[in-house]
Amino acid sequence: MIEVSNLTKRYGKVTAVDDVSFTVNPGVVTGFLGPNGAGKSTTMRMILGLDKPDAGTVLVNGLSYRAARTPVAEIGALLEAKGFDRARSARNHLRALASTSGISTKRVDEVLGLVGLSEIANSKAGGFSLGMGQRLGIAVALLGDPRMVMLDEPVNGLDPDGVLWIRNLLRQLADEGRTVFLSSHLMTEMELIADQLIIIGRGRIMADTSMREFIAASSANRVRVVSPGAAELKNRLETRANESELVDSGVLVVSGLSSAEIGQEAFAAGIVLHELTPLSASLEEAFMELTRDSVQFHTDGAAA
Repeated sequence: MIEVSNLTKRYGKVTAVDDVSFTVNPGVVTGFLGPNGAGKSTTMRMILGLDKPDAGTVLVNGLSYRAARTPVAEIGALLEAKGFDRARSARNHLRALASTSGISTKRVDEVLGLVGLSEIANSKAGGFSLGMGQRLGIAVALLGDPRMVMLDEPVNGLDPDGVLWIRNLLRQLADEGRTVFLSSHLMTEMELIADQLIIIGRGRIMADTSMREFIAASSANRVRVVSPGAAELKNRLETRANESELVDSGVLVVSGLSSAEIGQEAFAAGIVLHELTPLSASLEEAFMELTRDSVQFHTDGAAA
C-alpha cells in the first residue's frame, strides 16, 4: 500500500504538487492520469524518495521508502527506461543490479524470461530498440520480486504483442495481491488495464474513483436515436434536452434525457423509432472533459 498525505512540492514560485493525498491499494491496478505538467512525475519521484517534498509524507507499507531494508523488494519502479549502460548486455546489467541487493543470478534469468529477452540476453543494450529497452526497464522493476510495482508509460515503444503482454502481466500482479500503480497518456490502454483512477491537474487531485464510476458519471443520459423522423424529433426535444445533435441522416444523439423520456416523446408525436441506445463515454472523453481547464499547453489548431 502507498499512502500519500498532503504532499506539496515547489520549484521557486511554481507549485508542482499542491497538498495531494491519495492511497494506492493492493490487489487492483491504479492508473495515475493527468495532462503534461500536472505533477505526475514529481509525485512518483517523491514516493521513491528521489525528490524531497516541501510538505507532506509518503508511506510505503507504513514506512518511508528510504527506510525500507530492501527497497527493491518493496517497490519495483520504472520511471525512465534508458537508465542502463549501453555497452553492457541485458544479462550483465541485471546481474550488476542484483549483486547490490543480494538477488540471485537465477532471478535474473527468471525476469529475462518473464519480459521476453532471454534470446537476446547477451546482446549489448545499446543496440536495443525502444520496445526492447522498455522490456529491460520492466525487468529491472521486477528484479526484486516487489510487493508493489510503479511504472511510468509502461507500454511506450511496445508492439501490439508487447502491449497485450504488459496488460496481462499487470493484471496478474494485481491478482496476486500486489500494489500496481501506473501512469500513461494512452487512454484506450489505460481503460483496459486500470480498475481505479487518480487524476491530477495543475498539481491538485481532481478525481479519485473507480474506472467504472468515473466513466459512468460522464455518460449520464446520452442516447443514440435512430429514426426516419430524427429531424422532427430533434425539434421536439430542443426545449427539454441539454443537447440534441443530428449526427447522420436518421441518427440523433441526445444528452440530458433518458431512453424512456425520448421514447415517450416520440410515441406522443407518432414518430417511429428503430433504435434507442444509451451511450457510454470513453475514458478519453471523460478525462478530456474533466481536465479541460487544467491543460497547460494548448495548441492553436491543426498543423498545416
